[in-house]
Amino acid sequence: MLASMMLTGMLAVSAPAEPGALRVSDNKRFLVQADGRPFFWLADTAWELFHRLNREEADRYLADRAAKGYTVIQAVALAELDGLRTPNAYGHLPLIDNDPARPALVDGPDNDYWDHVDYIVHKAASLGLYVGMLPTWGCNWHDGDKPAFNVENAGVYGEWLGKRYADAPIVWILGGDRQVENDRQRQIIDAMAAGLKRGDGGRHLMTFHPRGGSGSSEHFHNASWLDFNMRQNGHGVEFERYLGTRADYERQPVKPVIDGEPVYEDHPVAFDAAHQGHSIAADVRRPIYWDLFMGACGHTYGHHSVWQMWAPGRGPINGPLMPWYDAIAQPGAGQMQFARRLMESRPVLTRVPDDSIIVPANPPTAVPGAGRYRLVGTRSSDGSYAMVYAPAGRSFAVRMSCIAGPVVKAWWYNPRDGKATAIGEYANTGERRFTPPDAGEMLDWVLVLDDAAKGFAAPGIVG
Repeated sequence: MLASMMLTGMLAVSAPAEPGALRVSDNKRFLVQADGRPFFWLADTAWELFHRLNREEADRYLADRAAKGYTVIQAVALAELDGLRTPNAYGHLPLIDNDPARPALVDGPDNDYWDHVDYIVHKAASLGLYVGMLPTWGCNWHDGDKPAFNVENAGVYGEWLGKRYADAPIVWILGGDRQVENDRQRQIIDAMAAGLKRGDGGRHLMTFHPRGGSGSSEHFHNASWLDFNMRQNGHGVEFERYLGTRADYERQPVKPVIDGEPVYEDHPVAFDAAHQGHSIAADVRRPIYWDLFMGACGHTYGHHSVWQMWAPGRGPINGPLMPWYDAIAQPGAGQMQFARRLMESRPVLTRVPDDSIIVPANPPTAVPGAGRYRLVGTRSSDGSYAMVYAPAGRSFAVRMSCIAGPVVKAWWYNPRDGKATAIGEYANTGERRFTPPDAGEMLDWVLVLDDAAKGFAAPGIVG
C-alpha cells in the first residue's frame, strides 16, 4: 500500500508481492524476475497517463491493459504536452516555478500532482503492472537555449524521484524522444541517472528512450547505468526500419534490447497520412514478431490516440481517429498478448534469432521477402523448437535440421486470435515446404516446429 505522505513530501511506495524486482538474465539477453523466471516486457505507451487522466479514467485504462496481458505501462512524469505549465486533471502542476529541484508538494495524501502519480503507480502495481517511468520528456532537457533541466537540478530531481519510488515496481526510462547532440545534454542524462541510483539504491532497471529511427546504444551502450537497450524504430511499416533491433542484439558487450516505440495503431504511416493513410492492426502485429524473432526480449505496443490520451475538447496531435477510451479496444491492442503467450509457451532463455531456418526462394524478395512481407526465424539454441513468422499467406520451405530430435511436430499459430492448429509429425530430414492455412495477403501466421520428444503443449498454452 502507499504510505502516508510525510511532512517532507517524501512518499515510500511499497510494492505488492507481485510484481517483484527485475534484473537482467545471466546470459544478458533477457529480463527476469529476481528468482530467474523469465519476464516478458509487453508494454503500452501511455505517455500522458499521469498528466491527462483522472483516477477513474486511469483505473479503466489500467484494468483494460492488465486484462489484455500487458506487463508494463510506459508513462512520463513531466509530460510532453506542456506538462510543466498545463495542470493535471485535478488542477495540479508538478513543479514550483518549473524548477525540477523543487517538486510542488502539499501535505496530505490527495493534494498535489505527485499524489496522483502515486495513485496510478499503486493501482498499476495492484494489477501486476510495472510502470516504465520517464522522469521527463526530452523537451525539458533538450529543447531551447535554457531548458528546464541542467546538470545540477537533474541530479537533485533524479535522487528525489528515485527515493519516492524506491520500493515501487518501476523501470526507469530516461530520454524521451530526443537525441543527445552535445556534451551538456549527455551530462544532464548521466546526472539524472546517477541521481536515480542514489535515490533508489540501484533497485530498478534503467534504459533510455531515443528519437525515432535510433536506439539508446548510439549514445549510452557502454554506460554503466544502461541495463538494456531501447529502440524507437518508429512509425513506418517496412521491415528495413526494424533492422536496428538485430544490430543492437549483436552489439558488445551484450545487453537485452526492446523496441520501445514501433509504429502505433491508427497512426499516420511515416507521419504521411495524405499519401500512406493510417496504420491498421496488421501493421502493428508485424513489428512485434520481427522484433522478437530478431532477438528482442519484449516489445512495446502503442495507439496514436492512447499515447496522448486524446478526447474531444483536447487539441489533437497528428490527427487521432478516435478518443482514447474507444481506442483501447482496437484489435491490435488485444492481439499483442498472443505473441507473449507464444513466446512463453516455449523455453524463453535459450531463444536466439536465426533466419537460416528459412530456405530462400527465387527471387528472395518473395521468401524471405522484403518490405512489409519479410519472413523471420527464431529457434532455441538447444534445437528443441523453432518458429518462422510469415506476414502473408505465402508458402515457404524450412530446413528441418533446425530441430535436434529425429521427429518434428509442426503447428500453425494464428497471431490474430492466438489459436494453434497441429499440422503433423515429420521425419527430421532435408527441407520441407509449408503452406499457411489461408493465403490472404494481410493474414499472418507463425510456423512452430518442435522436437516431438519434448512433448510441448500447443503453442500459446502456458504453464
